[in-house]
Amino acid sequence: MTNYFDDEKNAWDYIEMAKGYDGRELIEVLKGYLPRGATVLEPGMGPGVDLDLLSQSYQVTGSDNTQTFLDIYRQKDPGADLLLLDAIKIETDLKFDCIYSNKVLHHLSPAELSESFLRQREILNPGGFLFHSFWYGDHEETMHGLRFQYYTEDQLLTMAEPLYEVLEINRYSELEEEDSFYIVLK
Repeated sequence: MTNYFDDEKNAWDYIEMAKGYDGRELIEVLKGYLPRGATVLEPGMGPGVDLDLLSQSYQVTGSDNTQTFLDIYRQKDPGADLLLLDAIKIETDLKFDCIYSNKVLHHLSPAELSESFLRQREILNPGGFLFHSFWYGDHEETMHGLRFQYYTEDQLLTMAEPLYEVLEINRYSELEEEDSFYIVLK
């Protein structure tokens, strides 16, 4: 199956559309949990905006399941630590202190997200954290062949609590009032 972002024009259209949006506020919350210099994996890095912000404090490995985004980012930073990974299977032998994503895992169905949470646990260092943000809601839609699964806090807690300690879950506003939330897991 072809990924929408395998088409370079679609990737550049997304980069243009997403200008002005970043996870700066989320990363400030993360800094309260994760010490400077820790290792972080960012699945679904897209154009690398949050990767750049994370790199100011952490040793970051960016990843995406679209080679196009990795190639575009390498033009800017040829030495970046980047991996071609899908957010479900995360096929790497590396271990990390934190796995961070900003509005990425909403592309996964509930079954895929549960599988991803299991795999993430396997590649976390002892005492490691997950920090993920999601669109809030209880429906699914498809645009350009991409799934957008909206989750509620309760749905995420049902998936996460058997595997992780929930440290924080909070709603915030991105495009509309309280349209998003983040979860911090250990």
